Amino acid sequence: MSKSDTASSVRRGTSTQDPEDELELLGWFHNGLSRHATEALLLSNGKDGSYLLRKSHEGPNCYALSVRAKDSVKHFQVTRSGTTYTFGFNKFRSIKEFVSHFANEPLLGSETGTLVLLKCPYPREVEEPSIYESVHVHTVMQSGRTENDLVANAASLGTKEGYLIKQGAIIKNWKTRWFTLNRNELKYFKDKMCAEPIRTLDLMECTGIQFDYSQEKVNCFCLVFPERTFYLCGKTGVEADEWIKILRWKLSQIEKSR
Repeated sequence: MSKSDTASSVRRGTSTQDPEDELELLGWFHNGLSRHATEALLLSNGKDGSYLLRKSHEGPNCYALSVRAKDSVKHFQVTRSGTTYTFGFNKFRSIKEFVSHFANEPLLGSETGTLVLLKCPYPREVEEPSIYESVHVHTVMQSGRTENDLVANAASLGTKEGYLIKQGAIIKNWKTRWFTLNRNELKYFKDKMCAEPIRTLDLMECTGIQFDYSQEKVNCFCLVFPERTFYLCGKTGVEADEWIKILRWKLSQIEKSR
């Protein structure tokens, strides 16, 4: 049977193969992910309501639904018997019913009584640079209320945000600004709460990024543009290094696309 035939069977709710293979077709099923790695992944790169399904060590037919709830990760047990999935007090007769349940963003109750909202599936496949553990991956979920619309996608380009200290253009003083990196645009704002950026830098025009030791401040790096060189500083050397790595990765992707 071809992969497309298998996918069609999953959508129809029929089982023609090992249920484990059916789960592999879910973009948010992380087969070999441990509990510890799951928590690190969701806390570092997910957002409130991000969730994924993984194997559990409780038994061969046991799984765990892990959900980020603000600054913690909650784990909920899922068991499988044949093609039937048990999740909380609910039993689903097929993988289709099980997946369809998540299209309606259900509320889950944890042991502490906290209600956890399932908002978006965390994808197994993420196209990110090697340092993606250090950056924010903004997961995108296609809108829709059926299981066919529940597709876990990740932005193909890494994104990052945070405070940096920036040198002024005319008066060479240093001010803290909130920076966001999305696709090929680096924006900076007066602070995190501002909706409109002070300026947007197009990385398509950037000719170089490197550490800079000419300034009086430490952890400094510069972005070279034809009309101006921007000097920025991170609070720590690690933070500056993260920005340099992802910005250089962006430039390498731009260069490949030309």
